[in-house]
Amino acid sequence: MAKAIDRIFSIIQSLGMSARQFDMSIGASNGYTLRMKKNNASVGSDILERIVEKYPFVNITWVVTGKGTMFGTENTTSADSSVNHDKRLTYNEVEAIIEQKIKAHQERELSNLMDQIKNEINTTKRKISE
Repeated sequence: MAKAIDRIFSIIQSLGMSARQFDMSIGASNGYTLRMKKNNASVGSDILERIVEKYPFVNITWVVTGKGTMFGTENTTSADSSVNHDKRLTYNEVEAIIEQKIKAHQERELSNLMDQIKNEINTTKRKISE
């Protein structure tokens, strides 16, 4: 049975982030989510609160129980659990998802550019020293 940490990794993947980026974004210690995953440990309520604060479009019910959808909220207007829920994302939720994906893409591009620059510098140094 999947645990909350497994669902958090699904969120991280959907946002196009690394575990480290996600940890930093929610103010968790470096390596927190990887440690929790490795140890198959339970996620603390403080971390769940930080996820909700940083990513309000994430359905916390889904994170904790696995019920519902990953993104969006489940609006219950009846005690009957068989009622169809509105699973559409709000404009702000979509905007936040897009913003996170763009940020992750920009960070990858910047890292690639830095690697290219370092390679060019090293190549130039070698040519000069020959």
